[in-house]
Amino acid sequence: MADMFRAIWVVAYRELLRFISERSRMFSSLAMPLLFLVIFGAGFNRMIGTMTPGVDFIQFMYPGIIAMTVLMNSVMSGLSVVWDREFGFLKEILVAPLGRSGIVLGKALGGAAVAIMQGTIMLVLAPILGVSLSFLMVIKLIPVLLIISVSLSGLGILVASRMRSQQGFQIIVQIIIMPLIFLSGVFFPVNNVPGWLELVSKLNPLTYGVDAIRQLFLGEGAAAIGVTVLGHTMTVLQDVLLVAILGIVLLSFAVWSFSKQE
Repeated sequence: MADMFRAIWVVAYRELLRFISERSRMFSSLAMPLLFLVIFGAGFNRMIGTMTPGVDFIQFMYPGIIAMTVLMNSVMSGLSVVWDREFGFLKEILVAPLGRSGIVLGKALGGAAVAIMQGTIMLVLAPILGVSLSFLMVIKLIPVLLIISVSLSGLGILVASRMRSQQGFQIIVQIIIMPLIFLSGVFFPVNNVPGWLELVSKLNPLTYGVDAIRQLFLGEGAAAIGVTVLGHTMTVLQDVLLVAILGIVLLSFAVWSFSKQE
């Protein structure tokens, strides 16, 4: 048990140091969410108007942009696995007296910490966009972001565990990320689309992460545009529980994948 916690701490701390030392990564990872927010927000806010009484398109989309920021940073955390493999550091970790589960959890927690930092930076824009934000809301938001980011980091690490080049990893991740974003309800309520698209969106785990964050921001205003499953409107707790279950599955497969490598 002590070895596992040691592995988690060492690997997670290294991920944080790497992120802090790479300032270009810090800003570039915010570029796409900001671009979507500016272009879609400015382009469609007046055209679409209110999504539900008291909630305009920007207020609807903003929680989804937070989720998008967390998704991109979490999944891209797997890039460090590929980087470590290319430069031989991963082999040193795998032969060290550290548990494979500790290594994977360390990578996931390190990636999650980075994702939460980036998501928190995006909160600065809330007052500018007319989105209400309180200290209590931030306190509730952080554990939700933590669960979402750890779960999605598991996806990035699982993909990276079988990749041999950074270029290949980035291509595969982009193929995965874009459908997850556009089918998660960031830009439209998943209940008001054609049946086949609604089904696909509700099979997307990020949909429930977006819904949980949106409910925290909008409160009762999110009821009319919330995600429903078999006629039941999902609560924040239920959304987070589904994402957490997925995270456990992904991290378990990632540990299994690493255990097969020497």
